[in-house]
Amino acid sequence: MLNPLNTLGVSDSLLSTKEKESLDTLGYASLGKLLNDSELESIRNRLQAILEEEGDQAGHELFSSNRIKHPKEAGADRLANLVNKGGVFDILYTHPKLLSAIRHVLGDDLKLSSLNFRSAKPGQGLQKLHADWPEAVEPGQYRVCNSIWLIDEFTAANGATRVVPGTHLCGKMPEESMDDPWKIHPDQTLIEAEAGTVVVFNSHCWHGGTINHTEQPRRAIHSYFCGRDQIQQTSQKDWIRQETLDRISDEAKWLLDA
Repeated sequence: MLNPLNTLGVSDSLLSTKEKESLDTLGYASLGKLLNDSELESIRNRLQAILEEEGDQAGHELFSSNRIKHPKEAGADRLANLVNKGGVFDILYTHPKLLSAIRHVLGDDLKLSSLNFRSAKPGQGLQKLHADWPEAVEPGQYRVCNSIWLIDEFTAANGATRVVPGTHLCGKMPEESMDDPWKIHPDQTLIEAEAGTVVVFNSHCWHGGTINHTEQPRRAIHSYFCGRDQIQQTSQKDWIRQETLDRISDEAKWLLDA
């Protein structure tokens, strides 16, 4: 039987040598603008509708999960479980170039851990530098890999994500090397790019949001992947809806481990 990733069009040839080297040495790589303006507008409209529908319960799946719990973040609006909230989001975890980059980090044995939305509020959004795994791992023994789909342009002014290049290779967590992971790291760089861009980063690389100094929210969607032996942040076996199963392909169901 064909590997489901191959059936989805995933191929090493979709990544440039520069993109592969960036993932290996820096721990992140921009894959360019993979969403056109029409797709962006549809996604923005759907996100706004969900925020209005869910109100105070927005992101409840993330905060109430009986598997991996995350504290509610005061400085950002959150939505979770987007896999089950509209076909407009399907591309965000099935795009072949995205999956090619994720596979470059994690190998073939991967699955989606969660598909969530984060919107840094004006004047807020700062996160401490962190990794998306509780402890440092040996280079090449990576467990998780994330991606940021830029729903708005990312700039230094509006709270662009900061990354410390190469820290996925250092064998340490931020708190082991810094007096205060909330502060600026001397080697950090900001991910600045146009809306529609996707940036993939090894989740063991230190990263975090910065302060949004504008008067508008700074929106992003994270399609977060893990090894198939790991616990998902959003267990699709628990949350999957029949309408989703009816819509997506068998390969997408495999990605969801649903």
